[in-house]
Amino acid sequence: MTALTLSTAAAPGLRADAIVIGVAKGDDGPVLAPGAEAVDQAYDGKLAGVLETLGASGAEGEVTKLPAPAGFEAPLLLAVGLGPQPEEDAAHRAEALRRAAGAAARALAGSKKAGFALPLASAADAAAIGEGALLGAYSFDAYKNKNSKNDKDDKNSKDNGKDAKAPLAEAVLLGGKPRDKEYEAAVARATAVCEELNRARDLINTPPNDLNPAAFAALAQQAAREHGLTVEVLDEKALAEGGYGGILGVGSGSASAPRLVKLSYTSAKAKKHLAFVGKGITYDSGGISLKPSGHNETMKCDMSGAAAVFAAVVAAARLGLEVNVTGWLALAENMPSGSATRPGDVLRMYSGKTVEVLNTDAEGRLVLADALWAASQEKPDALVDVATLTGAMVLALGNRTFGIMANDDAFRSVVFETAQEAGEDAWPMPLPEHLRKGMDSAVADIANMGERMGGGLVAGLFLREFVGEGITWAHLDIAGPAFNEQGPFGYTPKGGTGAAVRTLVRLAERAASGTLG
Repeated sequence: MTALTLSTAAAPGLRADAIVIGVAKGDDGPVLAPGAEAVDQAYDGKLAGVLETLGASGAEGEVTKLPAPAGFEAPLLLAVGLGPQPEEDAAHRAEALRRAAGAAARALAGSKKAGFALPLASAADAAAIGEGALLGAYSFDAYKNKNSKNDKDDKNSKDNGKDAKAPLAEAVLLGGKPRDKEYEAAVARATAVCEELNRARDLINTPPNDLNPAAFAALAQQAAREHGLTVEVLDEKALAEGGYGGILGVGSGSASAPRLVKLSYTSAKAKKHLAFVGKGITYDSGGISLKPSGHNETMKCDMSGAAAVFAAVVAAARLGLEVNVTGWLALAENMPSGSATRPGDVLRMYSGKTVEVLNTDAEGRLVLADALWAASQEKPDALVDVATLTGAMVLALGNRTFGIMANDDAFRSVVFETAQEAGEDAWPMPLPEHLRKGMDSAVADIANMGERMGGGLVAGLFLREFVGEGITWAHLDIAGPAFNEQGPFGYTPKGGTGAAVRTLVRLAERAASGTLG
């Protein structure tokens, strides 16, 4: 993990591999951002012109490298685009800094140390730059064989481990205040949250042959020991005895039995209790309703919701938040076999309701339904589920934005505002009552499918059926942003992204401070 430190050192005197400065996009060309003054002075005030000559415009994420001027300890100068000059709006400013720092950290893979001379006027700026650097420096190379004999034989291969550069080892925030409590707290928070978010990314990227429900549960038990959490794991026998028909039904076709994990963080000073529920399908083949070719290859990411919940609970513990947070990880593998649930089967859920399964590829809502009802029994002040639930939400909002549904409009607004504060793209979505009728079943209380159009909303309506009466609830459908199949951008890598972790942590912080509503 990349180390994050604060320093009052001036850019010229920092012994590092590179100095990072910010460049905004002005009306007439690149404009140097605050923090670059010492560097510009070394260029006799002509650095903006030099960058423009090299093709820099200040566009978001644009990276321009050039030799550092004489007198600098670092040999390299890296100018990163901030886009249009950062707005006064705090959330927009923070995200611009976060993305710029992430792009720079990615560009500096293989470096041991870099000084970040980006605009740093407050502890909030330090937090944003720190988060961007730590998230941008992420890499997943656990399965790269760095010592393979093939490395010597295949010099042109781009897939073997020798070509993978180690992530930036240390990011130094220049212009910071190391002995200022607010700045120190900002760096400590960024480190804790980003380390746990990167843990979620690791889980999402892990191949499903190494991360089945039992293995995931074991990792939760290990984290509980490390961070003083309480953990309870229900195996297939306990699930059967408890009547968790949804989780058991989804997992019935797999040789890897399902699990329900309850991971709890408690604070002696807590006045609120939040419950987070995560969909944890460690691999989703679609079951008997098998996915077509081209849709199976990335289905190891179908446990991204559970990974986000896991990371958020551990982060809350590391931050010592004065709130109780319970995470429920609904873990199963959805596979086709002679014992798999069939379309037409009826499952009796943990709540007692019966569900007619019309499509076994609509399995996430079944495991979530059991976990939502279990979480509801503890009467939390708010309940939030996170899931890579529907392709329909991707069609509606694209690959970078998650949808928010809720049984309370005010709470939906709070979650949306919180996502914006955290720097995550989200959008509030409705739960139209007329779509509920499409899930009426002739043989059961409800079917797991309804109208095709508005499928993401239909899924939200299904989940609402399993939330306890009087409990404030929100549903985050992260199917779009959870797994990035395109190239990396800003602080977002290719592969698992850790979507929703920062929103969940921020919700917990707001609950602890009494500003959740």
